[in-house]
Amino acid sequence: MTKVLVLYYSSYGHIEKMADAVAEGARAGGAEVDIRRVAETAPDEVVKAAGFKTDTSHPLIEGPDALANYDAIIVGAPTRYGRMPSQMAAFWDTTGGVWMRGALVGKVGGAFTSTASQHGGQETTLFSIITNLLHHGMAIVGLDYGFQGQMGVKEVHGGTPYGASTLADGDGSRQPSQVDLEGARYQGKRIAETAAKLFG
Repeated sequence: MTKVLVLYYSSYGHIEKMADAVAEGARAGGAEVDIRRVAETAPDEVVKAAGFKTDTSHPLIEGPDALANYDAIIVGAPTRYGRMPSQMAAFWDTTGGVWMRGALVGKVGGAFTSTASQHGGQETTLFSIITNLLHHGMAIVGLDYGFQGQMGVKEVHGGTPYGASTLADGDGSRQPSQVDLEGARYQGKRIAETAAKLFG
């Protein structure tokens, strides 16, 4: 059985919900799945003043060396000015030793994200995550057009060929839609199936 890690950072819970959906999809693809989050690096006063969601059942990632235990790693983070937030970037900045050993070369990777608006930098944020995975030598699986839910304009929804996504609205009131969650499940399943072909 292949092992998949869903690694995320979530300020308000939108990415946490997407992470759960990605994990559901990966399990449907036959993988053993762990969900981990990266540490909060914002000062406590900022976390409280901004109303960040701090209650979660997902444990922290044990450290960068834990990445080598997985056949696939799917990374989720919201956008900050069109790129991944500092919390997720800080974690990847600790993976130099993993990179030196080539511990992730040939493994499967993917990304998912959330923005406040339809044009809030989803694709550039996904690329900022994917760039790290490519530098580690990983093979990237996005949200291919086999998932037809990302097509059409009759309703507001996320979804890009680079990865699953959702929109939170400026005040965070919009939760991931059924289409958004289905896209996350689809991508998780495709990544698990790809990892199984490579490592099963």
